[in-house]
Parts: sequence; structure tokens; C-alpha cells
Amino acid sequence: MLKITTLALSSALLLGSAAHAHEVWLERDGAGPARVYLGEPAEPAPPNGDPEFPKLKAPVVFTTDSAAPAALTRKADHIEAAIKTPGDVRAQDSNVFDPWTGEGDKLEGAAYYARAGRTETATKLDLEIAPVAAGSDTFVVVWKGQPLADASVNIVNPDRWQKSFKTDASGKVAVPTTLSGRYLLAVSHPVEGEATVAGKAVTKVYHTSTLTFVK
Repeated sequence: MLKITTLALSSALLLGSAAHAHEVWLERDGAGPARVYLGEPAEPAPPNGDPEFPKLKAPVVFTTDSAAPAALTRKADHIEAAIKTPGDVRAQDSNVFDPWTGEGDKLEGAAYYARAGRTETATKLDLEIAPVAAGSDTFVVVWKGQPLADASVNIVNPDRWQKSFKTDASGKVAVPTTLSGRYLLAVSHPVEGEATVAGKAVTKVYHTSTLTFVK
């Protein structure tokens, strides 16, 4: 299992820091159910589970259509999604953390996206990391259907070694896969503008997307 950690900047920014540091990710083994996690992938899981995990309540988990989400079952440290068909799995959730006060006393929020698998080149999330070909170690970061250039993609390998790489002008990044096991890729994309997060109006949203795959 993979699991990200936050440095507390101040009590006033504690919630915002937690939202920036934590990520939502999916794991799936073979054709079994998908597992949705909230935590810090580069760090070992805390003995009693990630303290922020209870904030992950009802992510939308699906394969091809977000309007037909999978049934969810809550477990001790993850949410299990009853996916019964083969292929890549996706999740999205903008209700994890309540918005926090950012610069200029304006509210900011976080939206999370996740994908497990690299068999499909199609993207169905606002922010998604997809392989350029089925099973490829080269990926493209896509924001609302368009490649995202110069984006920082953080890679966590099966040994929890991590390193960041920049996407090129066409939004692509090559991932070194020297070990067998599960890899996690993560990218963030802040967007200014009016939006709604967790039922509240915000002026900035930090979009974060992950991809996991097993080599």
C-alpha cells in the first residue's frame, strides 16, 4: 500500500496545509474491487491510520461514467468501491476538506481526482494523468481535455523513493520504472476563479490528481 505529510505553517493555515499535503488515490489489484485512500503516499501509514481519513466520506468512483458510480463500503483505512468490470478506475471528490482562508482573506478549496490503471489513453476527469499508449511508461497530464505543459509530476516508487519531473511542451513525462510493484504519480494545478467547493464559494481551487499502476 502507498500512503503524503504536512509541515504546520501556523494554526491559521493548518487546514489549508493538510489539504495541500494530502492526496486521494486509488488502488486496484487485478479485477478486484478498487480501494480509495486519503493520506500521504510517500510516508508510512500512521499506526492508527491517517487522522484526516474520516474526511473522505463519499468519493465518486467509476470506470467510464461518473453518473453511474460504484457502491462504497467503508473500511478501517480506506473506502472499498465495488467495481465489477475490468479496466481503469477513476474517482473524484471536492468535498474532502472545507475551504480555508488564503491570501487576501479569500476562501480557497481543494478538489481531488484519482485513477488506477494504465490500460486506457482516454481521460474522463478534469485533471488526469494518462498513458500515451496502453502499458506505457510515458504519460500525459491533461487539464479539461488539453495537455498541461510544465507541470510538476511527483513520482513515488514501490520503495517510497520519490522525485519530481516536469511535463514537456506537450504535457508528457517519462517515468523511470526500475522496480516491480505499485507506482504513484501526482500532479497539482491551482486555478483562480469563482468556484464551489464543499458547498462554499471560493476564489481559488487547488486541483490534485493521482495515478497508480502496478509493474
